[in-house]
Amino acid sequence: MKKIKWLLTVPALLAPAASMAKEAAGEAAAVAGAVPDITEGWWHLWNEMMWDIGLIGGLFAIVIIYLLVKYRRKNSDEEGKGVKLSQLAAAGWIFIPAFLFIADDIFLAAKNFEQWQKMRTPPAESYEVAVEGYMWGFDITYPEGITATNELRVPEGKAIKVNLTSRDVVHAFFVPDYKVKWDMVPGSQTHLWFNAKGIGEHVLTCAEYCGTMHSGMYGKVIVMPEAEFRKWVEENKPKKAESTGGEA
Repeated sequence: MKKIKWLLTVPALLAPAASMAKEAAGEAAAVAGAVPDITEGWWHLWNEMMWDIGLIGGLFAIVIIYLLVKYRRKNSDEEGKGVKLSQLAAAGWIFIPAFLFIADDIFLAAKNFEQWQKMRTPPAESYEVAVEGYMWGFDITYPEGITATNELRVPEGKAIKVNLTSRDVVHAFFVPDYKVKWDMVPGSQTHLWFNAKGIGEHVLTCAEYCGTMHSGMYGKVIVMPEAEFRKWVEENKPKKAESTGGEA
């Protein structure tokens, strides 16, 4: 029993240390970068969940194997006898593990809510674009008046706020590389944001079943160096109509 009690204390000792180390690394990255990175926050939460599941699952596996080996039946006539516990000991074995698991769940839920709040609060300096979902594609409108379909071009290293709506049914704007997804609802405007990093193309797809061609509703997010993006904007934005004056 002493060995089992020792095993139960291992996750309690290791988990806070691992969490503190990860949070310190995250804070250092936040200070170093000018633009917050919502994607890294989701990765951090995912890693914490995997550590928790791995430690708890590994602990249970070790305890179960230990008990199976130590208390296995030696011969076919042997009958086991359960260890009698006092009421206090029985209550401890029930409520202490339950408290530890619930506390861990509440901690992860709080971290998830914190990350969700960050996702709902785009930085003030975000570059805003509007995206309208339809059967079956994405119409994109830039603040400069440029329009496109299924190709969202953004400058590298900028916070991108995407205002979302739908023309017909419920769709979802999902960019797996950035770990961001939000529903596009007819008659309502929603939004999400991400830090555009990783020059190149990133998959954009619909993650809400929207009809027979749902699987074909996809596009791409194209991250460009800022200078190239500004050049592309200048080359593609609508030209102002030239004013014509009458001759005297």
